[in-house]
Amino acid sequence: MKYTALGLLLAFILITSCKEAPKEEQQDLASLDVPLVVTADIEEGIKANIAAKVEEGGGYFFLQTEEEELRLQLVRVHTEYLSNLGPRRHFACVDLADISGDVYDVDFFLEGDPGSMTVTETTLHKLNGKPFYTWKQRKDKTWYRLPVEEATNELLGIIEGEDRFRFRYEVTLPEMDKAGRIWIPVPQSDDWQTIDNVSINAPVAHKYVKESTYGNKVVSMELSPKESGKKIVMEYDVVRREKNPYEDGSFVADYLNPSLLMPVGDRFQVLADSIIGARGADGEIMKARALYDYIIDNMKYIKAGTYGTGDANYACDALTGNCTEFHSLFISLARSANIPARFAVGAGIPSDRDEGGIDGYHCWAEFYAEGKWWPVDISEANKYTALATYYFGRHPANRIEFTQGRDLMLEPGPVGGPINFMAYPVMEIGNTPAFPKTFFSFQRSGGPDS
Repeated sequence: MKYTALGLLLAFILITSCKEAPKEEQQDLASLDVPLVVTADIEEGIKANIAAKVEEGGGYFFLQTEEEELRLQLVRVHTEYLSNLGPRRHFACVDLADISGDVYDVDFFLEGDPGSMTVTETTLHKLNGKPFYTWKQRKDKTWYRLPVEEATNELLGIIEGEDRFRFRYEVTLPEMDKAGRIWIPVPQSDDWQTIDNVSINAPVAHKYVKESTYGNKVVSMELSPKESGKKIVMEYDVVRREKNPYEDGSFVADYLNPSLLMPVGDRFQVLADSIIGARGADGEIMKARALYDYIIDNMKYIKAGTYGTGDANYACDALTGNCTEFHSLFISLARSANIPARFAVGAGIPSDRDEGGIDGYHCWAEFYAEGKWWPVDISEANKYTALATYYFGRHPANRIEFTQGRDLMLEPGPVGGPINFMAYPVMEIGNTPAFPKTFFSFQRSGGPDS
């Protein structure tokens, strides 16, 4: 995808003008009576602008590229990236889906006050999760665009060695008309991460419940309607180390079995055999790499439609989804090829900034070969193909793991039965599932930029 030089120049000028003003200038700005702007104002502003364009376009947001005219519809606003760049200057990042099924990550710059913001620039940032450019921050905290081919591994999401940060897991309880229960994952220390200073600030008492299959740690709370709208906040300090192939004491055969949404055999056996046979793969590592490459080459990272459940059948048919679909398909194929494989979930920590919101959970997989567990991250390799070799056998230091495994059984647990996987809280009001608003954020306490 190509962009006009003028558009990039305007973005460069705008972003580089965003450094903090001197105190005397701040006093001048205060005298201008500039309204206070919060992220909710920017979210409302970008949604209003998109809605107006959709109405004008007869149901579509039209965006012209040098190759074609896109007909787009709003998927979501990335609330974690909404920014006030200065007096009456704002930034928003939005996912828009084209009628072709492609999903574009679009960067918007806006001007104006709450209730009267207008878009001044629109730029396509990503196609199906793959970026055309990345952002780099200067020492004065201003940002500028950098073509992906010129970006370092750090700007593409990788911190090697070790990373240190404070992690915040915030849950806002929904309205409850009867008693409820909630279960929240709690990360644990292992060979790759150290979790310290865990604090839980909640409106009610908590207790820990048992998840025996994978050893996950989960906190549980009994809730009443009077807790409606209140927050549960967990915070902890994390030291995370880059992960590479390793040995452990797992009973490997357990990771050849099917789970509810990751079947083994049948169509997956046929597909795995055809992939491995076509690549002439010999040996478990080569076979796993053939499956890994097949998914990179054939799946699209699209957060639209039915995604995020980790249904390997859906992933096999649609060949789209987020990290959950990518790794669920890999695990079903690997196990069908008699390669033990397993699932884990947590969050990726941005490498290009040292604090702020996090765009939801992230998951990954490992497979067993030559006496070791090999980490893989296929969805990230799909986004950044230059890093496909890195992500076959490595996980960067800038992430945190919450839980392992699928079909989790807690005692006591939800009446709904096994939990598919645990990144966000599991909640029930009475016997009905509920979905509290969950937000992750971090503050880096060490690392490359400290």
